[in-house]
Parts: sequence; structure tokens; C-alpha cells
Amino acid sequence: MRIPRDVSGAKLAQRLEKFGYTITRQTGSHLRLTTTINGEHHITIPNHKEIRLGTISAILNDVADHLGMERDELLTALF
Repeated sequence: MRIPRDVSGAKLAQRLEKFGYTITRQTGSHLRLTTTINGEHHITIPNHKEIRLGTISAILNDVADHLGMERDELLTALF
């Protein structure tokens, strides 16, 4: 599955709530999300209108690795 090109930081944070991620803090234009599923895990997402494709890819790889699933599975569940 292809990564959508028009994903904002707030939209991605909202969709990651399905996997237990919650916004724990915001510093400037970046959101810090934390989950305690499968151990504690933190990710930082830029709160921009549109996130660059490489940044989204890196975030999704990190989340999929933590959750123990393939990136395509995660993409299907999120979008």
C-alpha cells in the first residue's frame, strides 16, 4: 500500500490513537506521542500541514517495529 501524501501531523497523531498512542506534550511545532502497549515507546511527529513522505515513512517504520507488525499491515489499519 502506498503512503498517503496529504497527511498532517494532527491527523497522523489522531490515527495512531488506535494503537494506544496519546499526545504527552508539544514543544513548538512537534508533538510527542507515547504508548505503553508492548512497553513504553515515544515518537515525535512534526505538527505540520503536510508531513514529508520520508518523515512519515520513518515514523511508520518505527511504530510498526515497536508493535511487531509489518509496515503494510500498519498502513492498512491506519488509512
